[in-house]
Amino acid sequence: MADFIDYYKILGLDKSATDEDIKKAYRKLARKHHPDLNPGNAEAQKKFQQINEANEVLSDPEKRKKYDQYGENWKHADQFEQARSQGGYGGQEFGGGQGGGFEGFGGFEQGGSGFSDFFENLFGRSRGGGGRGGNGRYRGEDMNATLQLNLTEVYATQKQVVTINGKSLRITIPAGVEDGQVIKLKGHGHPGVNGGPSGDLYITFQILNNTTFSRTGNDLQTTVELPLYTAVLGGDVMLDTPGGKIKLKVQPETQNGTKIRLKGKGFPVYKQEGSFGDLFVTYSIKIPVGLTEQQKELFRQLAAL
Repeated sequence: MADFIDYYKILGLDKSATDEDIKKAYRKLARKHHPDLNPGNAEAQKKFQQINEANEVLSDPEKRKKYDQYGENWKHADQFEQARSQGGYGGQEFGGGQGGGFEGFGGFEQGGSGFSDFFENLFGRSRGGGGRGGNGRYRGEDMNATLQLNLTEVYATQKQVVTINGKSLRITIPAGVEDGQVIKLKGHGHPGVNGGPSGDLYITFQILNNTTFSRTGNDLQTTVELPLYTAVLGGDVMLDTPGGKIKLKVQPETQNGTKIRLKGKGFPVYKQEGSFGDLFVTYSIKIPVGLTEQQKELFRQLAAL
C-alpha cells in the first residue's frame, strides 16, 4: 500500500484553510516546482504532481468534504455511503453519531491498515458472508488529469482532443479558463462495478504565460516603452495584445509611470460570451542614447529656455 499523502501538508495548510488560501498556496508552490523551471529534477517533478493532486481535491468543495471525512479512502466515499444506506456492512453500524472525521468508524485511524482493510473487504471481497463484496452495483472511481495550455490558447473557446489512459476525448475548452481551474466530465472516469455507473473525469488546467502581459483574474497588465519625443509631443503607439493590435493615443507631456485603463480590452470572462476584463498599460519613458553633438546642443538650448 502506498504511503498516505496529506494534501493539506503538501500545500503547507491546515483544515481551516479557505478557498483563497488554497489557491494562493497552489500557485506559489506550482511556480516553484514547475518542471520547466527544474529541468531533469525528478524530485521537483514528483512534488509538482503532488501539489496538483492536492489542489485538485482541496479546491473542489465536494471532494474536499469527502477527503476530510475519509482521508486516503475518499474516492470510495460514494460506494461506502451507498452500501451503508442499503443495510450496512456485515450487519454492523458504521459512522454512528460521533461527528465527522474518522471517529465514527469504530477507532480506525487515518492511514492505518484497519480502515483500508475495511474498504477492501467492503468493495473487493465478502468477509464471512456478511458483506456485499463484488455482488453490488457500485459507481466507478473518479479520474484526474492535467492539461497544459498557453495563455494565448485560452483567449478564445476551442475544441481539443486529449488522450487519457489510452482513450481519446474531444472536449470544448471555454475561453477565460484560469490556471488551476478544474472542470468535470461526467461519466468519463473508471467504469463502474457490476454494471454500476462510471466515475467522473476531473481535468485541471495549467496555464503557462507565453506573453509579455500579466494576468489577474480577467484583467491584463503590461508596460509600454515610449520614446521621449512621443511622451513630450504626443502621438500614436501600436500595441500587440492576445486579441489583436491596439492603437494607443499618447497625450502630450505624458509622465513616466503614467497608467491608463482600456476598458473591455483584457481577458475573456469565463463562460460569459462577449464579456472581457480591462487592460492596464503603464508608460515607461525611454531616454535616448548615443546622441550626436548636434542633438545634445538642441537639448542644451531647451534646458536654457
